[in-house]
Amino acid sequence: MNRVRIPWFRREMSAGRFALVMNLPTLICLGLVLAYPVGYAAWLSVHRVGLAQLRRGEFAFTGWENYGRVLEDPLFWIAIKNTLIFTVITVGSEIVLAVAIALLINQASIWTSRITRFLILLPYAIPPICNGLIWSFLYSFQFGFLNRILFSLGLISDPVNWAGNPDTALYAVTVPYIWRTLPFAIILVHAALQGIPRELYEQAAIDGANAWHRFTKITWPMLQQIIAIILILRTAFAFAVFEEILAITQGGPGDATWVAAWYSYKITFAPPNNFGMGSASAFILTLMIAAIALVYLRLVYRRVTL
Repeated sequence: MNRVRIPWFRREMSAGRFALVMNLPTLICLGLVLAYPVGYAAWLSVHRVGLAQLRRGEFAFTGWENYGRVLEDPLFWIAIKNTLIFTVITVGSEIVLAVAIALLINQASIWTSRITRFLILLPYAIPPICNGLIWSFLYSFQFGFLNRILFSLGLISDPVNWAGNPDTALYAVTVPYIWRTLPFAIILVHAALQGIPRELYEQAAIDGANAWHRFTKITWPMLQQIIAIILILRTAFAFAVFEEILAITQGGPGDATWVAAWYSYKITFAPPNNFGMGSASAFILTLMIAAIALVYLRLVYRRVTL
């Protein structure tokens, strides 16, 4: 094992212990910043905490009652269903589009590639709530730019209420989210493409392999590890989507765009302000995300690294 000699230590330190010592200040800061909010939320989740209790300062211990009430709430399961649909659409679209766009960028010249990467990063720099507001104007039933374009192209004869129709609202929200988060996946895939040796493609071309064979036999296998990382990260973030929902639909129409994070928000901050139940729903959401991440690690990432 590699060892590191530090002047103020009498004995040599292993690389692992040295890394722990160097990261200890960061770990302590993260613990101080995260430990109290998480611990307090856990305490709230097992107590009855509402506006009446806050006024009296009396918080009755309820045990698992808040968790049971969340799991028995039909609206919670509607939110979970919408979240799963949202996650499958956004994550699947991001991976397909990221690979396709990264391949196009990789074929461009150096200067064109640099300019394209700069332009692609612009949506990622826009705050999520601002992104939602921009798209809410685009989706506007009367003044939306999207309806104007489609009408001028002859694709529609009447304005479409994209965000106000229960049949289209959830799918309408996926587009702004994909537009904002896609650059992250594109940059990662493009970086992975840059690491593939050109000699592999040259040898494949000499052997008579066409473009599809080069992609399936060289490019895709070399991209699977970064695809697995994108899959894990984007699923976790998509499962906790909130800003676009707040800016575009606010959960409506009806419960068409109620997602898990929006459910926790409404239970907590809408009357009667059940902070205990809201904290319980947030912890349930956290456990779901952790379970999905573990499934990915076992079924996807592990298979890629073998």
